[in-house]
Amino acid sequence: MKLDMQAIKLIDSHAHLDSPEFSNQLDELMIEARSASVSRILTIGCVTKNTQTLLKPLEISESHPEVLVGLGVHPHDASSYTDKIEAQLLNAMSHPKVVAWGEIGLDYHYHHSDPENQISSFRNQLELALQISKPVIIHSREAAHNTCEILEDYKDSGLKGVMHCFTYDQKTADRCLNLGFHLSFGGILTFSKVNEIQLIAKETPSDRYLIETDSPYLAPVPFRGKTNRPAYVVNIAEKLAELRGSDLETVARESSTNFNQLFTPD
Repeated sequence: MKLDMQAIKLIDSHAHLDSPEFSNQLDELMIEARSASVSRILTIGCVTKNTQTLLKPLEISESHPEVLVGLGVHPHDASSYTDKIEAQLLNAMSHPKVVAWGEIGLDYHYHHSDPENQISSFRNQLELALQISKPVIIHSREAAHNTCEILEDYKDSGLKGVMHCFTYDQKTADRCLNLGFHLSFGGILTFSKVNEIQLIAKETPSDRYLIETDSPYLAPVPFRGKTNRPAYVVNIAEKLAELRGSDLETVARESSTNFNQLFTPD
């Protein structure tokens, strides 16, 4: 059966449109994304001492109606977290296109910031997101247990969010799902020798998964090794449909419904 791509609406729930790789390409990216049935893109602003990192995603969203924004201090930049940056973030959260706080979390792979600073920054931002009722986008690498321990401190608090680019094991998936969090799957899902991740994606409840590109990183097969682009979310959706014994229309509908309920419930 031939698919009616015009009837399919995909959402790329995590991209970095302000990356240097996309300089002077945004209009082209949007046209390409629309041609691939991508109706919305959530671009993530990783805020640092350079305030342009906060302003650029907002400017992109104002110029492109399909773009929404998440803002936060990435764990790599936790050592630069200050009261001033916190105040700027809180002020930016009132922008109508900002729908999430993140990406925030823990990253023990690169150690760009020490673990103590990461944990402090993570907890501060979780508290603030909860206070202003924003969902959170969680980055976690080689820090599964610490991440889950911290999130479990907020069980039954009303905190909600998504585990971005989920690549952990089934035990961690269960802990996150038990907290009410969504799992988001990206290009890694299409790689070979990722059997456990693929099984988790297959078994995740239909109302608890999202899809993402993390553009310009982690391009899916057949583009692996190249610059990732929002249009490639269709390749991830197709792989997820294959794993779930489903079809592209169902994955598009379910993932888009989940996105809208999490980030734009009104």
